[in-house]
Amino acid sequence: MAEVRCVLQQCDAALLDPASDQWDCEAGRMLLQLTDNRRIQKVLMRQLFVLDAIVSLLEGLQSARQLMTLPCPPDPEGGARHRWKALKMESLSGGEETEALLQRLQEKIQQIHTKRHTLTQLIAQLHSKKQQCEQLLESLQKAQNALQICDHQLMSLEAESAAALCQLTDWQRIRDELQAVVSSAQDVMQINLLSITQSELRVELRPRPSSPLSSNELDPLQLSITWSHDDRFTLQGGEGLLDSVSGRRSELGAALLEILRNYMEQFLLLAEIQELRSSFAIDWFPAERRLVFLKSALLVCELLVEEGYPEGGGQPAGGAQGRTPCGPDTIEASL
Repeated sequence: MAEVRCVLQQCDAALLDPASDQWDCEAGRMLLQLTDNRRIQKVLMRQLFVLDAIVSLLEGLQSARQLMTLPCPPDPEGGARHRWKALKMESLSGGEETEALLQRLQEKIQQIHTKRHTLTQLIAQLHSKKQQCEQLLESLQKAQNALQICDHQLMSLEAESAAALCQLTDWQRIRDELQAVVSSAQDVMQINLLSITQSELRVELRPRPSSPLSSNELDPLQLSITWSHDDRFTLQGGEGLLDSVSGRRSELGAALLEILRNYMEQFLLLAEIQELRSSFAIDWFPAERRLVFLKSALLVCELLVEEGYPEGGGQPAGGAQGRTPCGPDTIEASL
């Protein structure tokens, strides 16, 4: 019975309900009933065999005396008992064969479940491998996109590098031109290089005037030269003594020489302005040739310097702003 339940459990679990106690009780009562019926049938079969033998014996007798004189006949060969025993042996053999078949069937079912479990695991691994493959393909696509971006950036950097190299070549040419200008000006000037960068050059000029005035009486002229990416430059003089000049790079040499020439021409004027700055608050505007200084808290004076002063002997014109008017004589007396 247990083997039958095991086979049914392996085939279809719905056929058995392990939680049902009523079915188990009914099955037990049915088993007892079948066992009793089988025992009763065996007894009845034996009695039937005896009755059949008696009837056969009586049919062969002719009189009652013959029944008393005849010996007991032997058991006939191939009688019902022998047939019953043969059927019993056949039933036992069939039961054993059935049990063997059930055992093999159970083993095959177990193998099927094992293979099913293995197949489920393989399917899960296949799905996992498929997801990994999709992730790898996505990563590969991202890497290819990043590689393309890197190629574009590399091409852009190569173009920028070429442009920077050309710009560096231009800067080197500008440096060579500036060095040539500085070399050409060394006959009349003392030049000190203060600093140099990729976009700015700062130099200090100390003139050698032809007049008896010593060059140590005037502070050196500091020039700052800057250039931009659009091939233009800006030239500025230190302390506001000279106006800034800008233009194209090809005009840098001429502008530098012009500033040097103007500076040499205004050497005495600049020396005088420098001397006055030690005593007064003075602002000098070279483009307007205008000198502005604070005479007192209420008076601001302006001087317009004529061309050629002081070498040409020109006289500056004066004006004042404040509460008390003043003229050139007042300004000269103050100075």
